[in-house]
Amino acid sequence: MQLSVIILNYNVRYFLELCVLSVQNALSEIDGEIIVVDNNSEDDSCEMIRTRFPNVTLISNDENLGFPKGNNIGVSHAKGEYICILNPDTVVAEDTFTKILAFARSLNSLQSKKTIGIIGCKLIDGAGKFLPESKRGIPTPWVAFTKIMGLYKLIPKSSLFGKYYALHLGENETGEVDILVGAFMLMKRDLYLEVGGFDENCFMYSDDIDLSYVVSKTGKSNYYFHETTVIHYKGESTIKDETYMKRFREAMNFFYKKHFGSKGFTSLFFSAFMKIGILLFSFFKMVRRQNSFVTEPSSYLLYSSSEKWIDKLRSILQKKVSFYNLKTEKAVISSAGKSTNNVEIIFDNEFIPFKDCIHFLESARNKGYTFKILPKNANFLIGSNNSNGRGEIIKIV
Repeated sequence: MQLSVIILNYNVRYFLELCVLSVQNALSEIDGEIIVVDNNSEDDSCEMIRTRFPNVTLISNDENLGFPKGNNIGVSHAKGEYICILNPDTVVAEDTFTKILAFARSLNSLQSKKTIGIIGCKLIDGAGKFLPESKRGIPTPWVAFTKIMGLYKLIPKSSLFGKYYALHLGENETGEVDILVGAFMLMKRDLYLEVGGFDENCFMYSDDIDLSYVVSKTGKSNYYFHETTVIHYKGESTIKDETYMKRFREAMNFFYKKHFGSKGFTSLFFSAFMKIGILLFSFFKMVRRQNSFVTEPSSYLLYSSSEKWIDKLRSILQKKVSFYNLKTEKAVISSAGKSTNNVEIIFDNEFIPFKDCIHFLESARNKGYTFKILPKNANFLIGSNNSNGRGEIIKIV
């Protein structure tokens, strides 16, 4: 088997459905499997998987075991040569795995001194904005300081200030990086098992940093691959509250004590700036929430080849819903012009592949649109207008 996709879920039933649907499509030409590990969700995530995706391997835990242990359990059941750790609030394109596996094999065929480690890809949020955490550097105390204080924005490509987000590489450049984000990590299963997988002593938040760093210390190279894009709705898996901040602080302390020691000036320096950083983080998150308010759409535009949803959408949304007929109009991507009327675009996935949805989001970012996807054979709209708040699910009854 070529690939095992591991999806760890906790209480994001509708995003999980969208994610698994996209992964299922992306594995249509690949010998692969999907393994969903559920960390004791209180919604009907498990029942949905059993009913809608009977071929998916479902592992239902009796408690929330955290990100590292949950994924380690999933990998222990995997049969693929490669594994992909994937968040449930993501959407992959139909050719994502085909492209990234081809890239992995091309690297292995080079027989370079450094063998391949982990591969990540370009991530965007639900509004099409590039997520800089797609590629990062090792957060040494100095690098963490430049991030906390915003110094990386002064001279982005500076080797002194630009390491946190690996700014030596542009978002549309492929190359070596130190750290990849746990929302999408592809690597050989044997390598994952060799390094022990995610460290279960860390509940969450620094686990992807730790795994990336541990892999790099074995002499292998991690890569950011820009030629496929994945939507990461981001805010869905974690609510940024006081519990999050507490666990984030604990996680970063865990990483530094494990890899840089717990004594001496470096530890004191890091501890002090972590406290400052958490205060600043909390403040900026609050400001972002206040500034991320999105006005309710004044109208909607449905991209589809069928008008069957029009009346239902007009009834539920209580707004004007226009119809963009894919049978008679120009290609979808060509329509991403400047929006001036606060329009929300709805993609009917029965007729529009996820790859085209993703392409549209990228091409139309910063043009005033918001977006929702109507998954194939589903009765809900789903999307997120930014990466700072939670997404929205609109049920169609």
